[in-house]
Amino acid sequence: SDCILIHSSVLGCSLVLMAQGFYSAADDVVELNPSNFNREVLQSDSLWLIEFYAPWCGHCQSLTADWKKTATALKGIVKVGAVDADQHKSLGGQYGVKGFPSIKIFGANKNKPDDYQGGRSSQAIVDGALNTLRTLVKDRMSGRSGGSDNSRQSGGGGSKKNVVELTDDNFDRLVLDSGEVWLVEFFAPWCGHCKSLEPEWAAAASAVKEQTKDKVHLGAVDATVHQGLASRYGVRGFPTIKIFKKGEEPEDYQGGRTRGDIIARALDLFSDNAAPPELLEILNADVLKKTCDDYQLCVIAVLPHILDTGAAGRNSYLEVMMKMAEKYKKKMWGWLWTEAGAQMELEAALGIGGFGYPAMTAINARKMKFALLKGSFSETGIHEFLRDLSVGRGSTATVGGGALPKINSVDAWDGKDGEFPVGNDYDLSDVDLDDDIGKEEL
Repeated sequence: SDCILIHSSVLGCSLVLMAQGFYSAADDVVELNPSNFNREVLQSDSLWLIEFYAPWCGHCQSLTADWKKTATALKGIVKVGAVDADQHKSLGGQYGVKGFPSIKIFGANKNKPDDYQGGRSSQAIVDGALNTLRTLVKDRMSGRSGGSDNSRQSGGGGSKKNVVELTDDNFDRLVLDSGEVWLVEFFAPWCGHCKSLEPEWAAAASAVKEQTKDKVHLGAVDATVHQGLASRYGVRGFPTIKIFKKGEEPEDYQGGRTRGDIIARALDLFSDNAAPPELLEILNADVLKKTCDDYQLCVIAVLPHILDTGAAGRNSYLEVMMKMAEKYKKKMWGWLWTEAGAQMELEAALGIGGFGYPAMTAINARKMKFALLKGSFSETGIHEFLRDLSVGRGSTATVGGGALPKINSVDAWDGKDGEFPVGNDYDLSDVDLDDDIGKEEL
């Protein structure tokens, strides 16, 4: 199985491996990034094999030697590249990378790469590449596919149909009243820069529509026809791109004009406006394992027993956690909670108990390292705790036993106040409590 894709900034070396590239200039593997991807890959007629990896991913580390051998074997025949998709999330997002390592084949249509599904040995990868190359050559000989100069194809991975035509009549209804994020280009038909942007805008619109599940939109306004809109938003040159978000004044788009730049900004806007991650109760071993395996960091709270806080008290703690999950949602960490005493082995492995409840810990399951919240269980205290981890401060320890402990299966909290356990009922009505008590002489 592959490592699961997470969106997280790199934490301090105490918890997370610091990012470092797997390949150097001495290797035959071409290191790719948003600055050179368009030039090296999209405008190339060559067949490309590209690995999308993350430095912290163990499967990626295992593949490195075979990937270098593959690049050397195919030198001058097939191009072999690599993208650190943890550092360059826009490229990974642009091509739908959901796990590491992902290998994609960029053939005749560079905007629609194929997933490589074969074995991970250098021999298997080379064989797969040569088979793809053979097919590409046959297609070219039969006239089914030309070169890969997609940078000048107006289709370019997306047609104009996904760019919403905005007018004086529909702008308020579609953009301002939608509550969704819009990137809007104001253009003039005679403008050369606008014509250059058109295929990039169309390709980006298609990719953004798919990757944000139609939550971020790209539109276009012909400012020579709809002069009222252009005047309303102070458009003085072409093309002008503005970003519209619910309840906010529009802002000028300041990024690059390639499809990759536009897609990256749109995905950032999407994550800014996305729902926070789910806060899960640890009901069984699967919940803990999946969360801590899937994410680079899992944040776990151990809350006081329901009899100590009641539903209102517990909900106030959960609300603090949800606010923190919202604040740190771009990192896509996992968020869990359990009740004090429900998972004693977990508490013991993490050294919880000495600080009382509520308690909080952050675990890196790959390194089996954890850190404990020493400050207050409040927005301020938790923010300081997570911020310190983000910059490599704060002490860490090894999870007791070097592995995630045994987890009990428990029933989910029903959202109600707790009830004291029902035991033997004692009727005190017939106990003699008369005035004779206390009359004995000392």
